[in-house]
Amino acid sequence: MKKNIVLFVLFVLPIVAYLFFASGINSFAKLPMLTKSLPEILNFKSQNGKPVFLKNKITILGFGGNILHKGNFFNLYEKIYAKNKDFKDFQIVFICPDGTQNEVNDLKNDLKKLGDLNGWHFVFGNKESINEFHKKMKLINTLDVNEGTETVFIIDKKINLRGRKGKSVKGDVEYREGYNTKMVSELHNEMTDDVKVILAEYRLALKKNHNATRQI
Repeated sequence: MKKNIVLFVLFVLPIVAYLFFASGINSFAKLPMLTKSLPEILNFKSQNGKPVFLKNKITILGFGGNILHKGNFFNLYEKIYAKNKDFKDFQIVFICPDGTQNEVNDLKNDLKKLGDLNGWHFVFGNKESINEFHKKMKLINTLDVNEGTETVFIIDKKINLRGRKGKSVKGDVEYREGYNTKMVSELHNEMTDDVKVILAEYRLALKKNHNATRQI
């Protein structure tokens, strides 16, 4: 009897687990495109002078304003960044107004207590440039008087805004252009699921390209 249990654990259980996860990946819907072909953020400068690019990166984009409540950033780190930071093309970028560099430094020192910030970037620009970029995203969401918002957005490698639009699997009409960093449940559920979808989309594309190369 014990021998049969051991055989089941060693051979049958891994196969069942594989089929479960494989079917989950195959059932992912493609995350809809809400706004196409956003501009690069080259008008905004990082503190170290190195340019930050959106193209060829999966980006969680935010607008820091006068630096929102630090708890929002901690939520984003723990629920989204920590789970996906090993994906080499994944990054988090916050656009902030000039003059908030010291506040950003304080925030970064606190975030470093949670772990590395290799995939985190803060860029700075004047209020006009921030508002101009935000308008090009064609969002329902608006910025506050300090050019900030608690909402963050998913930008794909071709600099398209991605989100939810149309009918869900249950047939409900859905529209979601961003995710509220104040709401832990929203990050843990909706945003985590949507980030998984877009990462799976690119993993599938890489797999297809690899197979095509091998066939050639």
